[in-house]
Amino acid sequence: MSNEAPAIVAKLWNFCNVLRDDGVSYGDYVQQLTNLLFLKMADEQTKPPFNRESFIPKKYDWTTLTSKNGDDLEKHYRHVLENLSQEKGLLGVIFRKSQNKIQDPAKLERLIKLIDGDTKDKDRILWTGMDIDVKGEIYEGLLEKNAEDVKSGAGQYFTPRALISAMVDVIQPKPKETIGDPACGTGGFFLSAHKYLTENYNLDPDEKKFLKEKTFKGWDIVTEVVRLCAMSMFLHGIGDKESQIISGDSLISDSGDRFDIIMTNPPFGKKSSTMIFSESGKAERETLSYERDDFWATTSNKQLNFLQHVKTILKVNGRCSIVVPDNVLFEGGAGETVRRKMLEQMNCHTLLRLPTGIFYAGGVKANVLFFDKKPARTDGKAWTEKLWIYDFRTNQHFTLKENTLSREHLDDFVKCYNSKNILKRKETDQFHAYSYDELIKRDKVSLDIFWLKDDSLEDIENLPAPEIIADEIKENLESALGSINELIDNLGKK
Repeated sequence: MSNEAPAIVAKLWNFCNVLRDDGVSYGDYVQQLTNLLFLKMADEQTKPPFNRESFIPKKYDWTTLTSKNGDDLEKHYRHVLENLSQEKGLLGVIFRKSQNKIQDPAKLERLIKLIDGDTKDKDRILWTGMDIDVKGEIYEGLLEKNAEDVKSGAGQYFTPRALISAMVDVIQPKPKETIGDPACGTGGFFLSAHKYLTENYNLDPDEKKFLKEKTFKGWDIVTEVVRLCAMSMFLHGIGDKESQIISGDSLISDSGDRFDIIMTNPPFGKKSSTMIFSESGKAERETLSYERDDFWATTSNKQLNFLQHVKTILKVNGRCSIVVPDNVLFEGGAGETVRRKMLEQMNCHTLLRLPTGIFYAGGVKANVLFFDKKPARTDGKAWTEKLWIYDFRTNQHFTLKENTLSREHLDDFVKCYNSKNILKRKETDQFHAYSYDELIKRDKVSLDIFWLKDDSLEDIENLPAPEIIADEIKENLESALGSINELIDNLGKK
């Protein structure tokens, strides 16, 4: 992150503490910042050296906010949000269902001046002339701050940036390859891939245009998150008047899109469900199963459904990296069916076992599965010859604050992955290969394989710090509670 970005993030975030007294949550604050920052940045695009035509109606643009104060400002801001939410394209995505959560006109005016760079304000932020990457970093920093507020639930949409960076580094996107994410959250994979492409290639004008307008496409079911993602991409110079992010459930059907690369971290939790209301008004949760001809198995396990959906929207010879929880590796029934089909019809070549303590959603034991989609075979052989497993979980202890995951922690995995030629990999203590015949003979074709000894079980001196142990206990309890609640729901239905 650039030198100036953290200071600006802190300045913007500190103002949230003032608004908290008025009942404005962290999530609401980020939404208001998103609305105002978008209008400010769009206004900058109309000035030198850009001189672009504004796509925001004149009567609702940034200057109409800076010219008002008091009750007039608060009333006008509400009208701005209401009217822009009805626009098409990117405007409609950014402002969809937006509401003013800052009821005090004086504090709303203070925030607008803070963003505008009012010369009379000692805390002003001078956006003009700031590099576009810095603006994007500032917004990323705000999203991470919001994810840290676990109670808001925003954390489940925020994948650790160090993990994303490593996944992009081994996938190695190329110019003019299309990249999709059916559960894009705040767009971390898109931004990291965009950075990789701009830093590793000297793009010609045609490739730059493709990168800006045609490379990325994402979906998310949560309106607020779609807004955050669209805004983040806009600040990084990705996209134009049309949004590349779609608000909706990507699992409902095959959209017809096909991508060269899929990188995704579907939301945690095993079951797909929706809230319904009985005639008496009682709220109940109804489990969803997706009946799709392109799926190998019908199940309410949304992780298995995302895995099946991804194989559909991936081009032949396309590359995928997807975060999956442990249950996808060993669950029977539909899980076994999907694993058999994956090993047969895809080249499932790599599995990264992730440590606990790196996700904002607690109780998560997850992995990253890397596979390539292959054409149909007529010789009856499976496409997966070897699955290489890298154990980055055993004897690894991370927390979200004291001992955080950094990109350097994944350097050895990236080296072992050997993107230049995965056929010339070498085994290490942490990196082992398992043949298709070995995998298919395992009980339920379980891919939940580990071989390293847990040092902490043998020597008390090797126990991790107390706070790390406490975090792991908390995560295990949360995971167990989730399983119990799921069992209670199932028993109630039966």
